[in-house]
Amino acid sequence: MTSRFTELVVDCHDPERLAAFWCAVLDFRVIDRSEGKVEIGSWEPTVEEVRARQMPPTLVFIRVPEGKAVKNRLHLDVSPIDGSTDDEVSRLLDLGATRVDVGRHPGQTWVVMADPEGNEFDVLRSLAPANQAIDPEG
Repeated sequence: MTSRFTELVVDCHDPERLAAFWCAVLDFRVIDRSEGKVEIGSWEPTVEEVRARQMPPTLVFIRVPEGKAVKNRLHLDVSPIDGSTDDEVSRLLDLGATRVDVGRHPGQTWVVMADPEGNEFDVLRSLAPANQAIDPEG
């Protein structure tokens, strides 16, 4: 017996706003929405595809009444694919993200940020081809 990782659910106040933010960050699209819920992904899952192999999970934003109270125990990591880490951080700030100061770790090469509702995520090293993005931190 096996299970598949199919969705990552994020509790939030404004599912439409967070879905729009993360669609812009990840180049995803809205694949489902209902009252108080928006699901985004890079593909539209079908039962057959999910049963056949592990596919990238979708993100589901669900409206809840309570606010975020503590640091997330689970967070997303993103890696720029066509520019430097610094360029991506600038783009994400323009989209509504903020930098988060959690203290530096020795040798830290990632940038800690938060989405518009304060959910932390990390921007990792650039995966852009070497001649496309020069990033001194990784």
